[in-house]
Parts: sequence; C-alpha cells; structure tokens
Amino acid sequence: MKEAIATAKRYIEDIYADEQVTDIELAEIEHEEGFGRWLVTVAFSRPWKTPKTRAQEVLENLGAMSPDRRSIKVVTVNEDGGVTSIKNRNRAEVGP
Repeated sequence: MKEAIATAKRYIEDIYADEQVTDIELAEIEHEEGFGRWLVTVAFSRPWKTPKTRAQEVLENLGAMSPDRRSIKVVTVNEDGGVTSIKNRNRAEVGP
C-alpha cells in the first residue's frame, strides 16, 4: 500500500511538473484485488489558470483566499508499480 501511494504521488508530481503542483496528499486508497491494482486518490494544489474577478484578487491580497486551487485525481497503480490511468475526481465525492 505504501509503495502504491508513493508511486501515485511521484507520478502526479512528474506529470504535472510544468503546472507547479504543491501539497500533494493522500485522500483515499482502495485495493482492487480481483484486478491486481490500487486506486489511489490524491489531492494537490496548482495555480489558477482562469481570469480572476476583482473580488478574488482582493481576497487573495488579504490572505482570505488562496491563488491555488485543489485538484483531486484517482491514480491507478498496478501491483507491479506501473501507472495505467489518471482520472478526475469530484471534490464532493471525497468530502471536505
């Protein structure tokens, strides 16, 4: 399990390197024994890519809002350590 988590985190860090991801953390992990794979859900921050409203800029300057947004991905890691997929995960599915 620990190896699958480490593999998923390294993969996210590598695949999104040009987006300057930070705060990569484990959200969930599930072993699919019949398929021989781990489903590792990780959350991480990356800078906003969309235009900001004036209100967002003010809140960021006051420290009330982060300029980063959280992304949540499910990384499929085979038991041999290979990554076979990355899928989006909705925040509401994982919780706060």
